[in-house]
This record gives sequence, structure tokens and C-alpha cells, in this order.
Amino acid sequence: MSSLLSASGPLIPQSGLSSMLKEQAALLAELDRRRRTNLLSGYKPYSKQIEFHEAGATYRERLFMAGNQLGKTLAGAAEAAMHLTGRYPDWWDGKRFDKPVIMLAGSESYELTRDGVQRLLVGPPMNEEDWGTGYIPKAAIIATTRRSGVSGALDSVTVRHVSGGSSTLLFKAYEQGRGKWQANTVDYVWFDEEPPEDVYFEGITRTNATRGLIAVTFTPLKGMSTVVARFIMPGEDPGALQRSVITMTIDDAEHYSAEERKRIIDSYPAHEREARTKGVPSLGSGRIFPVSEESITINPFEIPKHWVQIGGMDFGYDHPFGAVGCAWDRDADVFYITKEYRQREATPIIHAASVKAWGKWLPWSWPHDGLKHDFGSGEQLAAQYREQGLDLLHERATFDDGTNGVEAGLSDMLQRMQTGRWKVFRTCPLWLEEFRLYHRKDGKVVKERDDVISASRYALMMKRFAKTGESSVSMPKRNFRAV
Repeated sequence: MSSLLSASGPLIPQSGLSSMLKEQAALLAELDRRRRTNLLSGYKPYSKQIEFHEAGATYRERLFMAGNQLGKTLAGAAEAAMHLTGRYPDWWDGKRFDKPVIMLAGSESYELTRDGVQRLLVGPPMNEEDWGTGYIPKAAIIATTRRSGVSGALDSVTVRHVSGGSSTLLFKAYEQGRGKWQANTVDYVWFDEEPPEDVYFEGITRTNATRGLIAVTFTPLKGMSTVVARFIMPGEDPGALQRSVITMTIDDAEHYSAEERKRIIDSYPAHEREARTKGVPSLGSGRIFPVSEESITINPFEIPKHWVQIGGMDFGYDHPFGAVGCAWDRDADVFYITKEYRQREATPIIHAASVKAWGKWLPWSWPHDGLKHDFGSGEQLAAQYREQGLDLLHERATFDDGTNGVEAGLSDMLQRMQTGRWKVFRTCPLWLEEFRLYHRKDGKVVKERDDVISASRYALMMKRFAKTGESSVSMPKRNFRAV
């Protein structure tokens, strides 16, 4: 029997080596099979995807609005699989179902549902042998039923739940109207791609009895549609308290290098770039700041000690309280947004504690409603913040001439943006989120989702009261979990 030789003599017979290689190949094949048939166990989301998942513990309706190929549908599929199986990872802080669920999921057509939602949940639609290589683990798939008339499309999937029962997944499409979304009471509805208004409300109706969840994942190519506006500009609708919108831009997707991001951005026509790379609905001529985000953003840096600084705040409770920290380079007349804070349904004590770390010396500008008296304490809002140790300016925000017009402030901000004299640290995602969506309707400014934008306008109006103080270092960069 021949053997492999070394300087000291024979080591392993060739027959033994061949056997070892076969065993190793078999082991690797088995590991690959387990990985491919249980993708869910390896799901590691980005921070924006985590934000979407965690919102499910608080909000009944969630919109994950993101650019193309950034992971919105993947996040939707991973969460759907968790609810269907009851298999939640240790890091999960979102909604949990401790019993089997009935779920509706679909897209614009049965073909798109098959190639998107079904492919990610079950596996390649045209190869039944690979069913079980999606986010629903193969071992959890009990049965499937086919849809007639659409090659490779499934009508339903029965999924084993860890509680011992079985969940039901029904695939749907928007193309045949709301009637096809009518079903018995369900626990969860996932719309992948933007649904028509009637289909969306049918999904809500199916979950009313269970107080089930609605998840929507899409790139907003239809502009400020009814469904988008429901989340972004709800007006006085009290139901808005049950809704959350998460936006994800190409900068939040770490699987792209800087060079790849630029190549992708440049590949889209100009009028679609923000929707396809930042998940921003087209606002057309209604946009208040028609300048590119890239022209105003800047990497954070330590503020020179001789620059003056000022804070701005916009009061709120039902709608968020917003605050920004700003720096002004008087020599070049460039105004910088360096810090941000936004929080709803919290008291002045909470807000003041959150921004006090920016510096007790920092002067704060504030709007006219700070003169109003709180219904509970009878005390002026501005006085409440002063009592918490913030240095609020002696008067509400006005221009040098004593006026306080919104349009004048917005015009000043826009002119600065257009001339390179308005910059925003990239570590201020809330400000940039509002910037992307700030628009007019019927010629009037839509006063929603403008909390840190308004705070920055008040700070700009009162920049004459800005002062030097402690050296200010930029906010730390956000941490992302790799996919």
C-alpha cells in the first residue's frame, strides 16, 4: 500500500488520505446545507433594519422607506420568518408572537410577489428542490400549495411554530384589487412595494380584531402618495401615534464601498436619485430646499474656540421637541449644524437633561410659544427650561429688525445653502431626514416633521447672541451592525 512520505518516513496511506478528504468534503457540504436551509439563524441586520424591527414593539403600522437594494425587503422577510416560526434571536427587541400566526404578504403582481417576497421567504421559485433556502428554515416548512396560472408561484405555506402549532402564510398581489386581500382575521400583513390606498386599508381591516401589525417596505418612486403621506404628513390624525416611519439611505448600507456608492448614485437619472438611494419621495417643485444633500453635509470636526455657538429649540409634546447645537464662523459667515436631539411625549426635565451636556454656557434661542403657560403647572414653557439649567435667551427668536417671519427664515437658510454658507455635520441624521422631506403643499409650508429644522431656523435668527464657550467635539459616529 503506497503512502505519503516525509523525511522521517511514511505519514498517511493514500487510501487514508482519500478517505479523510471525502469525510472533509462531506462535512463541508453538510455545513453548507445547514447554512442554506437556515438563513434566519445567520441574519445580522444593520442599525436601520434593527430600528425597523424594534419599532414593531411599539407601533402597529410601520413603514421602512429605503433606496433600492439597501436591504428593506430582506429585513421584511427576516422578520416575517421570525413571526411565522417563533424563532427570535437573542438580540431581538421587537414584537414577539408566542403562538402561531396568520400572515398576508405580497407585492404589486403575483410575478413580483413570487420573485421578491416568496423567493426571500421560501427560496428560488422555479426550483422546488431549493425550497427551504429562504428565510423560513427548511425544517419549519410543513406544506405548500401552488397558485394556478403563475409558474412557480405559491398560494400558501404552512409553517411549523416553536409553540407546537402551525402558522399560515398567504401570498397576495395588489393587481386584482382589495378583494383579493380579504380574508379571515390575520395577525400580520407585509406589503412589499407601495400598495394602493384601498389595498392598504383592507390590510388594516384584516388586523383590526387582533390588533395585528402592518409592515410596509418600499422605495418611494410614486412621490408623496396617500400611503406615504399617511406616515410622513398625518396632520391631526390621532392614529399617527400608532405609526412609525424609518428611512434608510445608501450611506446606511455598509456592504457598499464609497466608490460603489458613487457609482450607484451616478447611474440613476437626477430626478430619481434621492428616491432610489435615500428613500426620499419625490417632492417636485414643492420642495423647500431644492439643493443636493451632498452640497451641505460635512464630516464632523472640533469647533475652533474662537467660533461662537448657539442652541435652538422647538417646543413640542405630541409632535416631537427638537433641538440643535450650532456654530457660526463669523469670519467666513458659515453656519454649522453640529448636534441634534428630537423626542416626543417627554417633559422639559427630560429634554433639558438630554441637551445640557452640550454645555451649560450655551445660549438657547426659542420660539414664541415659549411664552405660553403650561396647562398643568401654569408656568411659562421657557421658564420651565430655565429652571432646568438651560441658558434661554431673554426674548423669543426674532430677526435683527424684530420680525420673525417663517418665509424670511427659510429664505435665509436656502440662500446660505446655495452659496456654501450652511453646513450640516453628517452625524445629524434627524436633521437630514427632515431636510429631505420638507415641502410645501398648495404653496404653504407643511408644518410636520420639521422639529429640528425649525430649531435650526430659530438659532440662525438669533445668531447675534451666539457666544464662545467650551471647545465642542462632534457627536460620535453611529455604530452599524454588519450584515
